[in-house]
Amino acid sequence: MTRPRILVVGAGFAGVECVRRLERKLSPDEADVTLVTPFAYQLYLPLLPQVASGVLTPQSIAVSLRRSKKYRTRIIPGGAIGVDLKSKVCVIRTITDEIVNEPYDYIVLAPGSITRTFDIPGLTDHAFGMKTLAEAAYIRDHVISQLDLADASQDPVERASRLQFVVVGGGYAGTETAACLQRLTHAAVKRYPRLDPGLIKWHLIDIAPKLMPELGDKLGSSAQEILRRRGIEISLGTSIAKAGPEEVTFTDGRVIPTRTLIWTAGVVASPLIATLGAETVKGRLAVAPEMNLPGDDGVFALGDSAAVPDLAKGDGAMCPPTAQHALRQGKHVADNVIASLRGQAMKPYVHKDLGLVVDLGGTDAVSKPLGIELRGLPAQAVARGYHWSALRTNVAKTRVMTNWLLNAVAGDDFVRTGFQARKAARLKDFEYTDAYLTPEQVRAQVEGSGRPE
Repeated sequence: MTRPRILVVGAGFAGVECVRRLERKLSPDEADVTLVTPFAYQLYLPLLPQVASGVLTPQSIAVSLRRSKKYRTRIIPGGAIGVDLKSKVCVIRTITDEIVNEPYDYIVLAPGSITRTFDIPGLTDHAFGMKTLAEAAYIRDHVISQLDLADASQDPVERASRLQFVVVGGGYAGTETAACLQRLTHAAVKRYPRLDPGLIKWHLIDIAPKLMPELGDKLGSSAQEILRRRGIEISLGTSIAKAGPEEVTFTDGRVIPTRTLIWTAGVVASPLIATLGAETVKGRLAVAPEMNLPGDDGVFALGDSAAVPDLAKGDGAMCPPTAQHALRQGKHVADNVIASLRGQAMKPYVHKDLGLVVDLGGTDAVSKPLGIELRGLPAQAVARGYHWSALRTNVAKTRVMTNWLLNAVAGDDFVRTGFQARKAARLKDFEYTDAYLTPEQVRAQVEGSGRPE
């Protein structure tokens, strides 16, 4: 008899935790485990703003999946672009652009999320995202290059536009991105004697009435006060009406001359979920508390792409798309896959939220661990301590701690690598959202009627 085939889609927090637990708890002859991911590393997303600002190096938050010799999971370098639940086949586009059918007995869907965009003229052509390692590294290059180009320009209008920066999204990603990059430009401009520091302006805007409402009124107000003290202009109840190469128009009518628009206004489930033809909740796959798909044997989903009931909160709440839930869901779904494999009862997922941490750079932070409100250095210690402990390997922990210590002692550096020297890249160039199939194309591919166009 052939061994059952377990296919895990996605190498984020949820997918990697699931794979590692499956490897620990299953004997080699009990099942074959396969992981589908375009990149053979697990990215620690919450620290991306610190990569963009140069506090951390890119490789310090990209934990290699091939470093250890003890892991036996087969890694397929590519992306899942469709799933046929009836035939139990996952359609994969490999990094060589070959489309292959991968059969499975059990599938764990953890493809994560993509940046949520809206039908705003010019948005995907002119905005940057903050969802991938490449974007974070690229944005750092871009921001520093704006200082260089402003310094070289003889046109005061061009100089002013290059020194204005707009971040859309008042959640954790947007707030931390604006805070960390503002610190970088504030420190860097001191090395440009021809530039007036007063010309550097950061705008943080969000359509919501509050900044990071999950923190509560007091901590949210503290975060706003810290940012405004630094000179970041915060506009709430506002969004983008249109974006151009040299200016952005706000919905309140203001036109901001800028060459830098960073879009962090939320996320949506991976387009892979739409290929299943199954029930969704706001785009996320509707699953049972055990994280299995009702009515489809051997299908599990978790993380950002799954609407997992939050039994700790009740009242029909769904688990938020956060790292702490994804980490625990990964382990729990692995246990349920094993239980299903062995004919045992599965258990529902329950986790009480541990709190929130927001690192604003330097000694500024706000945190709410276990409901306790913290500000300043204590909050910074909690935020960095949480992130450090959540890193999966000792190598990653050592790199991150070394980077933090070096930055604290030696300060920022302002080197740009030249990533953006040849061709500009924007939001639409990083997440490959046009690669997915329709349910009809998935069926055609599985039935062997040819490569989908």
